Amino acid sequence: MAQRVPVGVEVSPKLVPVREPSSPDGVVLVLHGGASRGGQMMVSPTQLSVLRMIPTARASARAGRGRLAVYRLLNRYRGWDSEHTPVADADWAMGLLRERFPGAPIGLIGHSLGGRAALLAGDGPDVRSVVALNPWVYPTDSADLGGRRVLIVHGDQDRVASIAKARAVARTLARRTTVEFETVRDGKHAMLRHGRDFDGRAAAFTAEVLLARV
Repeated sequence: MAQRVPVGVEVSPKLVPVREPSSPDGVVLVLHGGASRGGQMMVSPTQLSVLRMIPTARASARAGRGRLAVYRLLNRYRGWDSEHTPVADADWAMGLLRERFPGAPIGLIGHSLGGRAALLAGDGPDVRSVVALNPWVYPTDSADLGGRRVLIVHGDQDRVASIAKARAVARTLARRTTVEFETVRDGKHAMLRHGRDFDGRAAAFTAEVLLARV
């Protein structure tokens, strides 16, 4: 059951290691989704939107062949509110990873609202690739992702996140960088069916971009 953050209690984001080579050639940060339940609700490690990203992270670790460090981020709160968004948590995580692995290129992979966070946080230092899986976005979302490679993968049967809005954001981002847009036939928002298509494409794209610079 979702729990509300008690008044006066400070909640911190958390990094969950998936693969930690001692000297990685790149770093992958995986961002979960999860709709707001009203107010500031705590993120649970067992909520479905968090668990769904475990196979995504593991696929990235396999694609990295021991050369990529892979982490999952647990946000402070569920959803997206005006005071604190998942973008701030992604920025925090990337700052920590830059301290641990100076100069290593960073790849972001996010699903749903995590996909939106990846696109909007992708202008951070050392980010080289951004993957958004079924991103829940506004058509007006924009960031300067020049110098990065971007991949958006969207199921054509997603009834939660609009594929039309994702295409609109892709067109905006493409004014400044290379954006690839791929559709998963019969793919739905949770990525339970055809999950390997989503995870495999995200992992292969991220490994290709990050390791090509080595």
